[in-house]
Amino acid sequence: MTPMAHLGVGIGWRPEIADAVERLPGLDWVEVVAQNVCPGHLPESLMRLRERGTRVVPHGVSLGLGGADRPDPAKLAALGERAVALGAPLVSEHIAFVRTSSPVLEAGHLLPVPRTRDALDVLCENVRIAQDALPVPLALENIAALFSWPGEELTEGQFLTELVERTGVRLLIDVANLHTNRVNRGEDPAAVLDAIPLEALAYVHVAGGIERGGVWHDTHAHPVPPVVLDLLAELRSRVDPPGVLLERDDDFPAEAELAGELSAIRAVVTSGTAGAAVTARTAGASAPEEPAVAGSAPVGTGPRPVEESARTRVALGQAALLSALVAGTPVPEGFDRRRIRVQARALAAKRADVVARLAPELPGILGGPDAYREVFLSYAKGRPMTAGYRRDALDFAEDLLIRDLPADPAARRRLTDWWRERSGARPPRRIVRWARTLAGRAA
Repeated sequence: MTPMAHLGVGIGWRPEIADAVERLPGLDWVEVVAQNVCPGHLPESLMRLRERGTRVVPHGVSLGLGGADRPDPAKLAALGERAVALGAPLVSEHIAFVRTSSPVLEAGHLLPVPRTRDALDVLCENVRIAQDALPVPLALENIAALFSWPGEELTEGQFLTELVERTGVRLLIDVANLHTNRVNRGEDPAAVLDAIPLEALAYVHVAGGIERGGVWHDTHAHPVPPVVLDLLAELRSRVDPPGVLLERDDDFPAEAELAGELSAIRAVVTSGTAGAAVTARTAGASAPEEPAVAGSAPVGTGPRPVEESARTRVALGQAALLSALVAGTPVPEGFDRRRIRVQARALAAKRADVVARLAPELPGILGGPDAYREVFLSYAKGRPMTAGYRRDALDFAEDLLIRDLPADPAARRRLTDWWRERSGARPPRRIVRWARTLAGRAA
């Protein structure tokens, strides 16, 4: 496998810290959430970084390559457009599912795929479809999980190794997620690092989190703990990573604290000698054939066709789980019910937070953050998300108006105006509201 280009030490670019990122000393590269930038209207901060030679890598969060459905061609095209616009050497995504099509449900979050033969076959075919559509190589990230699937047939190391062997995809290893899965699923990070093909490593993520009630929450809103830096050192003892990136998505600290975290990461990356594990793995082995195109499966490996019955089995399992998480249906047999309840609460809380960030006027209209949160969480119990967070904000507002809420007429007028400006339509008339309400009760 051709070695990846050296990226160095970087940070996740976010609008809230854009100015600070530009001033960080010794910054080699940045990663940007692909869905948060528009190719024709790139933020000026990103343009300035590019002009001074800082590499920019788009990081996708919505493809759902681990889902039962084949990748959406429009989403793939959009990710490719961002890679071209940013001059990116590669793009990255996650080994996760985020939605189901029957029923139509959106998690709004990255959920783990079952480590089964069926799920691996589906993932590999989806990855090959993505590789064929993208103009640059693809790297896939191991995700953090609150729960395990029952009846798994492969370890994490086996699953990732076969994925690479069958598709030639690169790996993005998040050491914070390795720690999360150690706490939440009892998995040994060292065993994972020993098992996976580190010669396929594209880069590494480092992030913070917090433990509550025996569950580790991968928040990206807390400082990087020493235990995660220790795992970075474990990885560094095995391989010299092409790139390492600090992720921070919320509760952004002062610029000096960000610089300090980057310095701590850089100290780990530049210490010691690495590469023995990779050398031992590849010594005496013939080099794999080069991909026919950037990021595609190695020539001669031959894709294993996926039977539609495998996709159906994966779809049924994922639909049952996601419905339990966001629609209140019974938890499927074999899952840890307590963990599923924790995940369901976390998904609802994230949904409320994201809608409030996308539509900051709503908490003000509804009487403040606490009042908004109470009303939104009540709404979310009966209305699973089906089309993303922006649509969710509009659906939430419409649901309130259908029920003649808020009770204060002035607040209701403000909400009506807000909804009308963004939906491009008149609020439902009273007769339509009654009809929808009755239809909902009948369902």
